[in-house]
Amino acid sequence: MENNSATRRPAQLEAFGRLLDVLDRLRAECPWDRKQTLESLRHLTIEETYELSDAIIRGDLPDLKKELGDVMLHLTFYAKIASEQGAFDIADVLNAQCEKLIFRHPHIYGNVEASTEEEVKQNWEQLKLQEKGNSSVLGGVPVSLPALVKAMRIQEKARGAGFDWEKPGQVWEKVQEELQEFGDEFAAATPSAEQQERAAAEFGDLLFSLINFARHAGINPEEALERTNRKFIHRFQYLETAAAREGYSLRDLTLAQMDVYWNQAKQLPATGKPE
Repeated sequence: MENNSATRRPAQLEAFGRLLDVLDRLRAECPWDRKQTLESLRHLTIEETYELSDAIIRGDLPDLKKELGDVMLHLTFYAKIASEQGAFDIADVLNAQCEKLIFRHPHIYGNVEASTEEEVKQNWEQLKLQEKGNSSVLGGVPVSLPALVKAMRIQEKARGAGFDWEKPGQVWEKVQEELQEFGDEFAAATPSAEQQERAAAEFGDLLFSLINFARHAGINPEEALERTNRKFIHRFQYLETAAAREGYSLRDLTLAQMDVYWNQAKQLPATGKPE
């Protein structure tokens, strides 16, 4: 693989240079491209990132190639705008990234010993603290991350500092404890506003502990939830289609009747065709 990469390097560099040349011309001649700013591209970049994530979850490599290209365009576009402002250019970005990778891999480029993945992660977090001057290990977690992803990152960073459960079984016991505490808040037939507020807090604790358990079990909770979302959509749309085919709308059906279609949907693979 290494030799193949070396053989492909001239073609890769040429392709990257071509992208920069195309972007230079678009920036100079296209009214839309010329109008873009760092701020105007931001929401588009977020959308492209989600589309990239979607291609990864679906395992669609042709679409992955396309979405990687879209994201690459955005990254070079930001660097292009910054270069026009005299701040930095794409070479500065790439060189800074190379320097950061070398600094954060002293077990490769230096004399630090790190023979396990866990040791590498712990070194990584400590080096990040040195770089950014954060007083807290959690200071590097972006505030704007979605809550589920943020919880995962918080737990990973805490683990990098040595603050974590030793065994998955301990985490599962914590899940059971949080589930009980959440259930206790709904013991009353008509919960008060205060109980509802406490229940919301306990539900947050329960989710946090479930995410923690997923991490210990080697499961990415964000991807797992997205797969379940897709599975539900697939089955629900089958339910709608099957009911309509027999002349019903969902509002005409009882839950028992819907369950018949739902159980049929559960027998179908993701393609919607019988196995």
